[in-house]
Amino acid sequence: MSSTQGPHSLAFRVMRLCRPSLLVDPPLLAHPSDLLAGEDILDDPLAAARLPALVAAHLAADSDPTYRSRFLLRDPADAMGLSGLLLLPQAFGAIYLGETFCSYISINNSSSFEVRDVTIKAEIQTEKQRILLLDTSKAPVETIRAGGRYDFIVEHDVKELGAHTLVCTALYSDGDGERKYLPQFFKFVVANPLSVRTKVRVIKETTFLEACIENHTKSNLYMDQVEFEPAQYWGATMLKADEHQSEIDSPAKEVFKPPILIRSGGGIQNYLYQLKSSSQSDGQMKVEGNNILGKFQITWRTNLGEPGRLQTQQILGTAITRKDMDLRIVETPDNINLGRSFSVRFNLMNLMDRELGPFEVWLSQNDSPEDRAVMVNGLQKMALPKVEAFGSSDFALNLIATKLGVQRITGITVFDITEAKSYDLLPDWEIFVDVK
Repeated sequence: MSSTQGPHSLAFRVMRLCRPSLLVDPPLLAHPSDLLAGEDILDDPLAAARLPALVAAHLAADSDPTYRSRFLLRDPADAMGLSGLLLLPQAFGAIYLGETFCSYISINNSSSFEVRDVTIKAEIQTEKQRILLLDTSKAPVETIRAGGRYDFIVEHDVKELGAHTLVCTALYSDGDGERKYLPQFFKFVVANPLSVRTKVRVIKETTFLEACIENHTKSNLYMDQVEFEPAQYWGATMLKADEHQSEIDSPAKEVFKPPILIRSGGGIQNYLYQLKSSSQSDGQMKVEGNNILGKFQITWRTNLGEPGRLQTQQILGTAITRKDMDLRIVETPDNINLGRSFSVRFNLMNLMDRELGPFEVWLSQNDSPEDRAVMVNGLQKMALPKVEAFGSSDFALNLIATKLGVQRITGITVFDITEAKSYDLLPDWEIFVDVK
Protein backbone atom coordinates (compact mmCIF):
# COMPACT_ATOMS: atom_id res chain seq x y z
CA MET A 1 0.00 0.00 0.00
CA SER A 2 1.42 3.37 -1.02
CA SER A 3 1.15 6.39 1.31
CA THR A 4 2.04 9.99 0.47
CA GLN A 5 4.89 9.08 -1.91
CA GLY A 6 4.11 9.87 -5.55
CA PRO A 7 1.20 11.80 -7.02
CA HIS A 8 -2.34 11.10 -5.85
CA SER A 9 -5.44 10.92 -7.97
CA LEU A 10 -7.61 12.29 -5.15
CA ALA A 11 -7.46 15.51 -3.17
CA PHE A 12 -9.63 16.94 -0.39
CA ARG A 13 -11.18 20.39 -0.57
CA VAL A 14 -12.69 21.83 2.62
CA MET A 15 -15.10 24.76 2.96
CA ARG A 16 -16.57 25.90 6.23
CA LEU A 17 -20.35 26.11 6.30
CA CYS A 18 -21.69 29.06 8.24
CA ARG A 19 -24.32 31.74 7.90
CA PRO A 20 -23.62 34.30 5.15
CA SER A 21 -22.95 37.92 5.97
CA LEU A 22 -24.64 41.03 4.64
CA LEU A 23 -22.88 42.58 1.65
CA VAL A 24 -22.14 46.18 2.56
CA ASP A 25 -21.32 48.49 -0.35
CA PRO A 26 -20.87 52.03 0.96
CA PRO A 27 -20.85 54.20 -2.21
CA LEU A 28 -20.74 57.98 -2.32
CA LEU A 29 -24.44 58.84 -2.37
CA ALA A 30 -25.99 62.26 -2.77
CA HIS A 31 -29.47 63.73 -2.92
CA PRO A 32 -30.53 65.09 -6.38
CA SER A 33 -31.16 68.56 -4.98
CA ASP A 34 -27.53 68.78 -3.87
CA LEU A 35 -26.38 68.11 -7.45
CA LEU A 36 -28.77 70.54 -9.13
CA ALA A 37 -28.36 73.57 -6.91
CA GLY A 38 -26.54 74.96 -3.96
CA GLU A 39 -27.69 75.27 -0.37
CA ASP A 40 -29.22 78.73 -0.94
CA ILE A 41 -31.65 77.71 -3.72
CA LEU A 42 -34.57 77.61 -1.31
CA ASP A 43 -34.05 81.27 -0.56
CA ASP A 44 -35.48 82.06 -4.03
CA PRO A 45 -39.29 81.51 -3.93
CA LEU A 46 -39.49 80.89 -7.68
CA ALA A 47 -36.70 78.27 -7.66
CA ALA A 48 -38.14 76.61 -4.57
CA ALA A 49 -41.50 76.17 -6.31
CA ARG A 50 -39.94 74.55 -9.38
CA LEU A 51 -37.43 72.35 -7.53
CA PRO A 52 -39.75 69.33 -6.80
CA ALA A 53 -40.70 68.93 -10.50
CA LEU A 54 -37.08 69.26 -11.56
CA VAL A 55 -35.94 66.60 -9.09
CA ALA A 56 -38.74 64.25 -10.17
CA ALA A 57 -37.67 64.57 -13.82
CA HIS A 58 -34.14 63.50 -12.98
CA LEU A 59 -35.40 60.49 -11.00
CA ALA A 60 -37.56 59.22 -13.86
CA ALA A 61 -36.59 55.79 -15.18
CA ASP A 62 -36.21 56.93 -18.81
CA SER A 63 -34.26 60.10 -18.03
CA ASP A 64 -30.90 58.43 -17.36
CA PRO A 65 -29.92 56.17 -20.29
CA THR A 66 -26.23 56.66 -19.49
CA TYR A 67 -26.59 55.40 -15.88
CA ARG A 68 -25.42 58.78 -14.63
CA SER A 69 -27.72 58.69 -11.58
CA ARG A 70 -26.27 55.53 -10.06
CA PHE A 71 -24.89 57.56 -7.13
CA LEU A 72 -28.16 59.33 -6.35
CA LEU A 73 -29.75 58.76 -2.97
CA ARG A 74 -33.17 57.50 -4.11
CA ASP A 75 -34.31 56.19 -0.75
CA PRO A 76 -33.17 57.03 2.82
CA ALA A 77 -32.39 53.33 3.38
CA ASP A 78 -29.73 53.51 0.65
CA ALA A 79 -27.50 55.44 3.03
CA MET A 80 -26.98 52.24 5.07
CA GLY A 81 -24.93 50.76 2.24
CA LEU A 82 -26.77 47.42 2.29
CA SER A 83 -27.10 46.11 -1.23
CA GLY A 84 -29.68 43.41 -0.45
CA LEU A 85 -27.18 40.66 -1.25
CA LEU A 86 -25.67 38.02 1.04
CA LEU A 87 -21.97 37.19 0.98
CA LEU A 88 -20.74 33.62 1.40
CA PRO A 89 -17.65 33.15 3.62
CA GLN A 90 -14.46 33.85 1.68
CA ALA A 91 -12.13 32.37 4.33
CA PHE A 92 -12.20 29.82 7.11
CA GLY A 93 -12.89 32.63 9.58
CA ALA A 94 -12.75 32.67 13.36
CA ILE A 95 -14.14 29.68 15.24
CA TYR A 96 -15.28 30.18 18.82
CA LEU A 97 -15.89 27.93 21.78
CA GLY A 98 -19.55 26.90 22.08
CA GLU A 99 -20.28 27.07 18.35
CA THR A 100 -21.02 24.16 16.00
CA PHE A 101 -18.22 23.66 13.48
CA CYS A 102 -19.80 22.61 10.19
CA SER A 103 -17.70 21.83 7.13
CA TYR A 104 -18.45 20.88 3.52
CA ILE A 105 -15.77 18.44 2.34
CA SER A 106 -15.27 17.41 -1.27
CA ILE A 107 -12.86 14.69 -2.41
CA ASN A 108 -11.99 15.32 -6.08
CA ASN A 109 -10.61 12.93 -8.65
CA SER A 110 -8.24 15.04 -10.77
CA SER A 111 -6.84 12.08 -12.77
CA SER A 112 -7.93 10.76 -16.17
CA PHE A 113 -9.13 7.43 -14.80
CA GLU A 114 -11.64 6.42 -12.17
CA VAL A 115 -10.71 5.24 -8.67
CA ARG A 116 -12.46 2.42 -6.80
CA ASP A 117 -13.24 1.24 -3.27
CA VAL A 118 -12.68 4.61 -1.59
CA THR A 119 -12.73 4.49 2.21
CA ILE A 120 -13.01 7.97 3.71
CA LYS A 121 -12.45 9.08 7.30
CA ALA A 122 -12.83 12.55 8.81
CA GLU A 123 -11.70 13.27 12.38
CA ILE A 124 -11.18 16.27 14.66
CA GLN A 125 -7.98 16.12 16.68
CA THR A 126 -7.50 18.35 19.71
CA GLU A 127 -4.86 18.51 22.40
CA LYS A 128 -6.89 16.10 24.55
CA GLN A 129 -8.78 13.76 22.22
CA ARG A 130 -9.52 12.56 18.70
CA ILE A 131 -13.16 12.57 17.60
CA LEU A 132 -14.44 10.57 14.62
CA LEU A 133 -16.84 12.54 12.40
CA LEU A 134 -17.20 10.24 9.36
CA ASP A 135 -16.12 6.69 8.55
CA THR A 136 -17.12 4.83 5.36
CA SER A 137 -15.16 1.66 6.15
CA LYS A 138 -18.31 -0.46 6.27
CA ALA A 139 -19.73 1.06 3.08
CA PRO A 140 -16.87 2.36 0.87
CA VAL A 141 -17.57 4.61 -2.09
CA GLU A 142 -17.56 2.24 -5.05
CA THR A 143 -16.16 4.58 -7.70
CA ILE A 144 -15.29 8.21 -8.33
CA ARG A 145 -15.09 8.86 -12.05
CA ALA A 146 -12.35 10.89 -13.71
CA GLY A 147 -13.00 14.55 -12.98
CA GLY A 148 -15.74 13.62 -10.54
CA ARG A 149 -16.05 14.15 -6.81
CA TYR A 150 -17.70 12.83 -3.67
CA ASP A 151 -19.13 15.41 -1.23
CA PHE A 152 -20.17 15.15 2.40
CA ILE A 153 -20.84 17.40 5.42
CA VAL A 154 -19.46 16.94 8.95
CA GLU A 155 -20.44 18.72 12.17
CA HIS A 156 -18.75 19.04 15.55
CA ASP A 157 -19.75 20.90 18.72
CA VAL A 158 -16.66 22.86 19.75
CA LYS A 159 -16.00 22.27 23.46
CA GLU A 160 -12.25 22.89 23.74
CA LEU A 161 -10.03 25.91 23.28
CA GLY A 162 -6.76 25.96 21.37
CA ALA A 163 -5.43 24.23 18.28
CA HIS A 164 -7.69 21.85 16.34
CA THR A 165 -6.89 19.74 13.29
CA LEU A 166 -9.42 18.39 10.81
CA VAL A 167 -7.86 15.13 9.61
CA CYS A 168 -9.22 13.78 6.30
CA THR A 169 -7.93 10.43 5.01
CA ALA A 170 -8.78 8.32 1.97
CA LEU A 171 -7.80 4.72 1.16
CA TYR A 172 -8.46 3.89 -2.50
CA SER A 173 -7.42 1.86 -5.56
CA ASP A 174 -6.11 3.88 -8.49
CA GLY A 175 -6.31 3.06 -12.20
CA ASP A 176 -3.45 0.53 -11.96
CA GLY A 177 -5.14 -1.29 -9.08
CA GLU A 178 -2.53 -0.02 -6.60
CA ARG A 179 -3.90 0.63 -3.10
CA LYS A 180 -3.01 4.15 -1.96
CA TYR A 181 -3.47 6.08 1.29
CA LEU A 182 -4.04 9.87 1.26
CA PRO A 183 -3.96 11.94 4.49
CA GLN A 184 -4.66 15.69 4.53
CA PHE A 185 -4.68 18.04 7.51
CA PHE A 186 -6.55 21.31 7.97
CA LYS A 187 -5.64 23.27 11.09
CA PHE A 188 -7.63 25.97 12.88
CA VAL A 189 -7.65 27.62 16.30
CA VAL A 190 -10.66 27.88 18.61
CA ALA A 191 -10.88 31.13 20.59
CA ASN A 192 -12.98 32.18 23.56
CA PRO A 193 -15.99 34.27 22.45
CA LEU A 194 -16.64 35.82 25.83
CA SER A 195 -15.37 36.01 29.38
CA VAL A 196 -17.39 35.81 32.58
CA ARG A 197 -15.99 37.68 35.59
CA THR A 198 -17.73 37.13 38.92
CA LYS A 199 -17.68 38.76 42.36
CA VAL A 200 -19.22 37.24 45.48
CA ARG A 201 -20.28 39.34 48.45
CA VAL A 202 -21.87 38.05 51.66
CA ILE A 203 -24.12 40.37 53.68
CA LYS A 204 -25.42 38.70 56.83
CA GLU A 205 -27.31 35.59 55.70
CA THR A 206 -27.55 36.66 52.03
CA THR A 207 -24.99 36.08 49.28
CA PHE A 208 -24.87 38.37 46.24
CA LEU A 209 -23.27 37.20 42.99
CA GLU A 210 -22.29 39.75 40.36
CA ALA A 211 -21.40 38.53 36.85
CA CYS A 212 -19.88 40.62 34.07
CA ILE A 213 -20.02 39.11 30.54
CA GLU A 214 -17.63 40.62 27.97
CA ASN A 215 -17.81 40.03 24.21
CA HIS A 216 -14.41 39.19 22.64
CA THR A 217 -15.68 38.50 19.11
CA LYS A 218 -15.79 40.81 16.09
CA SER A 219 -19.58 40.60 15.80
CA ASN A 220 -22.46 41.56 18.08
CA LEU A 221 -23.81 38.86 20.36
CA TYR A 222 -27.53 38.64 21.12
CA MET A 223 -27.94 36.82 24.43
CA ASP A 224 -30.92 34.48 24.29
CA GLN A 225 -30.34 33.14 27.78
CA VAL A 226 -28.09 33.91 30.71
CA GLU A 227 -29.27 31.57 33.42
CA PHE A 228 -27.59 30.87 36.74
CA GLU A 229 -28.13 27.29 37.92
CA PRO A 230 -27.63 27.25 41.70
CA ALA A 231 -25.99 24.29 43.38
CA GLN A 232 -27.78 22.03 45.80
CA TYR A 233 -29.00 23.79 48.96
CA TRP A 234 -29.00 27.19 47.21
CA GLY A 235 -31.77 29.26 45.67
CA ALA A 236 -31.12 32.12 43.23
CA THR A 237 -33.13 35.22 42.33
CA MET A 238 -32.08 37.56 39.52
CA LEU A 239 -32.20 41.23 40.53
CA LYS A 240 -33.18 43.72 37.81
CA ALA A 241 -33.65 47.45 37.61
CA ASP A 242 -37.20 48.76 37.84
CA GLU A 243 -38.94 48.58 34.47
CA HIS A 244 -41.05 51.30 32.91
CA GLN A 245 -44.79 50.85 33.43
CA SER A 246 -45.37 50.56 29.66
CA GLU A 247 -42.97 47.59 29.52
CA ILE A 248 -44.62 45.90 32.48
CA ASP A 249 -48.11 46.17 30.95
CA SER A 250 -47.02 45.20 27.43
CA PRO A 251 -48.75 41.96 26.29
CA ALA A 252 -45.99 41.36 23.71
CA LYS A 253 -43.45 40.88 26.50
CA GLU A 254 -45.03 37.56 27.45
CA VAL A 255 -44.83 36.32 23.84
CA PHE A 256 -41.57 37.82 22.62
CA LYS A 257 -38.60 38.30 24.91
CA PRO A 258 -36.11 40.63 23.22
CA PRO A 259 -32.50 39.41 23.42
CA ILE A 260 -29.85 41.42 25.23
CA LEU A 261 -27.26 42.94 22.90
CA ILE A 262 -23.57 42.79 23.82
CA ARG A 263 -21.63 44.77 21.25
CA SER A 264 -18.55 43.49 19.47
CA GLY A 265 -15.00 44.23 20.54
CA GLY A 266 -15.36 44.43 24.32
CA GLY A 267 -19.03 45.18 24.97
CA ILE A 268 -20.18 44.13 28.45
CA GLN A 269 -23.40 43.24 30.26
CA ASN A 270 -23.76 42.93 34.05
CA TYR A 271 -26.03 40.58 35.98
CA LEU A 272 -26.80 40.47 39.70
CA TYR A 273 -28.19 37.47 41.62
CA GLN A 274 -29.33 37.10 45.21
CA LEU A 275 -28.52 33.67 46.68
CA LYS A 276 -29.98 32.15 49.81
CA SER A 277 -29.39 28.77 51.34
CA SER A 278 -32.40 26.43 51.40
CA SER A 279 -34.02 26.51 54.82
CA GLN A 280 -34.76 22.79 54.80
CA SER A 281 -31.16 21.75 54.18
CA ASP A 282 -29.23 24.61 55.73
CA GLY A 283 -27.75 22.47 58.45
CA GLN A 284 -26.62 19.72 56.10
CA MET A 285 -24.97 22.22 53.78
CA LYS A 286 -22.86 23.68 56.53
CA VAL A 287 -21.83 20.24 57.71
CA GLU A 288 -20.47 19.34 54.31
CA GLY A 289 -18.53 22.62 54.15
CA ASN A 290 -19.66 23.08 50.57
CA ASN A 291 -18.85 26.48 49.06
CA ILE A 292 -20.00 25.77 45.47
CA LEU A 293 -22.64 28.32 44.45
CA GLY A 294 -23.53 27.08 40.95
CA LYS A 295 -22.76 27.70 37.27
CA PHE A 296 -23.97 29.78 34.32
CA GLN A 297 -25.72 28.50 31.19
CA ILE A 298 -25.25 31.04 28.38
CA THR A 299 -26.76 30.88 24.88
CA TRP A 300 -26.46 33.53 22.18
CA ARG A 301 -26.81 34.25 18.47
CA THR A 302 -24.79 36.41 16.11
CA ASN A 303 -26.12 38.96 13.59
CA LEU A 304 -27.66 36.37 11.24
CA GLY A 305 -28.69 33.84 13.89
CA GLU A 306 -25.57 31.65 14.20
CA PRO A 307 -26.11 29.94 17.59
CA GLY A 308 -23.62 29.43 20.40
CA ARG A 309 -23.74 27.94 23.87
CA LEU A 310 -21.38 27.93 26.85
CA GLN A 311 -21.42 26.57 30.37
CA THR A 312 -19.09 28.04 32.96
CA GLN A 313 -17.20 26.15 35.61
CA GLN A 314 -18.62 25.95 39.11
CA ILE A 315 -18.48 29.32 40.84
CA LEU A 316 -17.10 29.21 44.36
CA GLY A 317 -18.26 31.41 47.20
CA THR A 318 -16.75 32.14 50.56
CA ALA A 319 -15.40 28.97 52.14
CA ILE A 320 -17.82 27.62 54.72
CA THR A 321 -16.16 26.56 57.93
CA ARG A 322 -17.41 23.33 59.38
CA LYS A 323 -19.42 23.90 62.56
CA ASP A 324 -20.56 21.46 65.19
CA MET A 325 -23.29 23.77 66.46
CA ASP A 326 -24.97 27.07 65.67
CA LEU A 327 -26.67 29.56 67.97
CA ARG A 328 -29.14 32.16 66.73
CA ILE A 329 -31.27 34.87 68.30
CA VAL A 330 -34.94 34.12 67.70
CA GLU A 331 -36.62 37.03 69.50
CA THR A 332 -35.70 40.15 71.45
CA PRO A 333 -38.14 42.60 73.08
CA ASP A 334 -38.94 45.83 71.25
CA ASN A 335 -38.46 47.99 74.36
CA ILE A 336 -35.71 47.43 76.92
CA ASN A 337 -35.84 49.58 80.04
CA LEU A 338 -33.09 50.34 82.50
CA GLY A 339 -33.10 48.09 85.56
CA ARG A 340 -35.95 45.89 84.31
CA SER A 341 -35.54 42.24 83.39
CA PHE A 342 -36.04 41.27 79.72
CA SER A 343 -36.04 37.89 78.02
CA VAL A 344 -34.11 36.92 74.87
CA ARG A 345 -35.03 33.70 73.07
CA PHE A 346 -32.31 31.64 71.37
CA ASN A 347 -32.20 28.62 69.08
CA LEU A 348 -29.37 26.08 69.52
CA MET A 349 -28.89 23.91 66.40
CA ASN A 350 -26.93 20.66 66.19
CA LEU A 351 -25.11 20.49 62.82
CA MET A 352 -23.59 17.07 63.41
CA ASP A 353 -24.90 13.65 62.39
CA ARG A 354 -24.84 12.48 66.03
CA GLU A 355 -26.38 13.53 69.31
CA LEU A 356 -24.65 16.25 71.32
CA GLY A 357 -25.02 17.47 74.91
CA PRO A 358 -26.15 18.01 77.58
CA PHE A 359 -25.13 21.69 77.74
CA GLU A 360 -24.67 24.63 80.05
CA VAL A 361 -25.19 28.20 78.89
CA TRP A 362 -23.88 31.33 80.60
CA LEU A 363 -22.91 34.92 79.93
CA SER A 364 -19.15 35.41 80.21
CA GLN A 365 -18.20 38.70 81.82
CA ASN A 366 -14.57 39.78 81.61
CA ASP A 367 -15.24 43.32 82.83
CA SER A 368 -15.46 44.42 86.41
CA PRO A 369 -18.98 44.53 87.94
CA GLU A 370 -18.98 48.34 87.70
CA ASP A 371 -18.36 48.23 83.91
CA ARG A 372 -20.94 45.58 83.06
CA ALA A 373 -23.81 46.98 81.00
CA VAL A 374 -25.89 43.77 80.72
CA MET A 375 -26.01 40.89 83.21
CA VAL A 376 -27.95 37.69 83.76
CA ASN A 377 -30.97 38.11 86.00
CA GLY A 378 -31.20 34.96 88.14
CA LEU A 379 -29.15 31.76 87.88
CA GLN A 380 -25.83 32.43 86.17
CA LYS A 381 -25.83 29.05 84.38
CA MET A 382 -28.70 27.40 82.49
CA ALA A 383 -28.80 23.64 81.89
CA LEU A 384 -29.99 22.37 78.50
CA PRO A 385 -30.82 18.76 77.50
CA LYS A 386 -29.18 16.79 74.69
CA VAL A 387 -29.92 17.81 71.10
CA GLU A 388 -30.42 15.06 68.52
CA ALA A 389 -28.55 14.92 65.20
CA PHE A 390 -29.48 17.88 62.96
CA GLY A 391 -32.02 18.91 65.57
CA SER A 392 -32.48 22.12 67.53
CA SER A 393 -33.60 23.38 70.91
CA ASP A 394 -35.06 26.75 71.98
CA PHE A 395 -34.30 28.41 75.29
CA ALA A 396 -34.55 31.87 76.88
CA LEU A 397 -32.16 33.93 78.99
CA ASN A 398 -33.37 36.57 81.43
CA LEU A 399 -31.10 39.60 81.28
CA ILE A 400 -31.06 43.02 82.92
CA ALA A 401 -29.49 46.25 81.67
CA THR A 402 -27.61 48.56 84.05
CA LYS A 403 -26.68 51.37 81.65
CA LEU A 404 -28.58 53.62 79.28
CA GLY A 405 -28.10 53.97 75.53
CA VAL A 406 -26.70 51.57 72.98
CA GLN A 407 -25.10 48.61 74.74
CA ARG A 408 -23.26 45.63 73.30
CA ILE A 409 -23.92 42.10 74.55
CA THR A 410 -20.97 39.72 74.29
CA GLY A 411 -19.86 36.40 75.70
CA ILE A 412 -22.84 34.04 75.35
CA THR A 413 -21.07 30.70 75.88
CA VAL A 414 -22.41 27.18 75.28
CA PHE A 415 -20.53 24.37 77.08
CA ASP A 416 -20.84 20.69 76.08
CA ILE A 417 -20.63 18.78 79.37
CA THR A 418 -19.95 15.37 77.74
CA GLU A 419 -17.08 16.52 75.55
CA ALA A 420 -15.93 19.29 77.91
CA LYS A 421 -15.91 21.71 75.00
CA SER A 422 -17.09 25.33 74.97
CA TYR A 423 -18.52 27.22 71.98
CA ASP A 424 -18.64 30.98 71.44
CA LEU A 425 -21.21 30.76 68.66
CA LEU A 426 -22.99 34.08 68.80
CA PRO A 427 -21.43 37.27 67.42
CA ASP A 428 -21.79 40.46 69.43
CA TRP A 429 -25.10 42.27 69.07
CA GLU A 430 -26.37 45.62 70.27
CA ILE A 431 -29.48 46.73 72.15
CA PHE A 432 -30.87 50.14 73.06
CA VAL A 433 -31.67 50.71 76.73
CA ASP A 434 -34.21 53.38 77.51
CA VAL A 435 -35.34 54.95 80.78
CA LYS A 436 -38.24 53.46 82.70
